[in-house]
Amino acid sequence: MLYLVGLGLGDAKDITVKGLEAVRRCRRVYLEAYTSVLTVGKEALEEFYGKELILADREMVEQEADSLLKEADVCDVAFLVVGDPFGATTHSDLVLRAVKLGIPYKVIHNASIMNAVGCCGLQLYNFGETVSIVFWTDTWKPESFFDKIEKNRQNGMHTLCLLDIKVKEQSLENLMKGRKIYEAPRYMSVNQAAEQLLAIIQNRRLQGEKPEITENTICVGLARVGAPDEKIASGTLQQMSTVELGAPLHSLIVTGTMHPLELEMLKLFSVDSSSFENNECERTT
Repeated sequence: MLYLVGLGLGDAKDITVKGLEAVRRCRRVYLEAYTSVLTVGKEALEEFYGKELILADREMVEQEADSLLKEADVCDVAFLVVGDPFGATTHSDLVLRAVKLGIPYKVIHNASIMNAVGCCGLQLYNFGETVSIVFWTDTWKPESFFDKIEKNRQNGMHTLCLLDIKVKEQSLENLMKGRKIYEAPRYMSVNQAAEQLLAIIQNRRLQGEKPEITENTICVGLARVGAPDEKIASGTLQQMSTVELGAPLHSLIVTGTMHPLELEMLKLFSVDSSSFENNECERTT
């Protein structure tokens, strides 16, 4: 049996009872280590679960999945995922491979950022398409995610922006030379995401457009959701470019049309109460 087990968002104790029971009866336990991170390290998980964990990076899961699955036809194998197992498409691929090999599987769900963002007071059914904001480089500055945020906003919907994670990445030079040398992990902050959005707004104006999103659009920055030191800040997009939310992981929400109750909740986390006066907050139902 292959178990796909969600670990939740905080620390070792966020695993469900059902998930913990599955982990403890498995012979081999893999920890997916590239789509998200917990606030504690591998050692803390091993101590709580009572099991040795094998780190599974992107290369192993995407290129060596069959070898990982071959063990599951003779013993129980667990694949641990931060958040919920289906928060990333890679894990759907793992299930499809298991089915093709005739290996039974079981999914044990948990909280993910997709539903935990409700902690800020915005209603989940008012969210549109989720987008990913990637790190820009000197030569690659995509803007497609901005178009999706604008479309959501035109429809009155909020947008959850998942921010880029770079783990076990190679420089172009090392990649071309086949050298297994990896860059230090990088996690995009709310500040960096806001700065990229502000840059796109300026670009669009230079092209004669009038962007749906402006410097005064109300946004929400979230950090370490589900952890004891969770932090939430609401304010304008401009304020999000300077707000201090600390260590990763961060997420950003660009609001759409808000119900008065949503607005009242966001004010609990305001960077500056004046941000909610005489600006985008007129977009209420």
